Amino acid sequence: MTMPAVDFFYEFASTYSYPAAMRIGAVAEAAGVSLRWRPFLLGPIFTEAGWTTSPFNLILAKGRNMWRDLERTTEAMGLPFRRPDPFPQNSLLAARIATALPDDGKRAAFSKQVYRAEFGEGLSIADAEVLGAILKRLGVEPAPLIVAAGSEANKQALRATTDEAKAKGLYGAPSIVTADGELFWGNDRIEQAVEWAKTHA
Repeated sequence: MTMPAVDFFYEFASTYSYPAAMRIGAVAEAAGVSLRWRPFLLGPIFTEAGWTTSPFNLILAKGRNMWRDLERTTEAMGLPFRRPDPFPQNSLLAARIATALPDDGKRAAFSKQVYRAEFGEGLSIADAEVLGAILKRLGVEPAPLIVAAGSEANKQALRATTDEAKAKGLYGAPSIVTADGELFWGNDRIEQAVEWAKTHA
């Protein structure tokens, strides 16, 4: 019998993708659901909607509540939290590096450490040295991986994932898509998404 699977679409500049990335693996594993880590870019989707920045910046009340909610969420999970400045961060290099890494545990480990650096320590994820240090801690030599991340083939792979996300109807992150095409948006929908995947496989 084929193991049920979900696609976890995440954007490194996304606030709620931070707690989602830190817990979705354990939730999926406990349910016997396979997890595919799918980094993508929200920028092109926001641009098509006519937005020049995050909706959390465009709607001030929404942004204020989001930051307080994220503080509560990370505190409850025992995660460090520090608001990055500027927000949103430029996530292009991080997304390219994640795309270049194999989805065999390395992509997930890198992604979680990027989120911790950004939202736990307030570091700039646009800084190649910050990302290089994360790769070193994971036992990956930074220089060749960063070169591979900048290759035309890898750029096209990230664009393809972003195009796929748009085609599936994604409008934010984190988003989980099941094999039958159900879309679940938000850190608070992880359990529902995984249960759907398990019962509709």
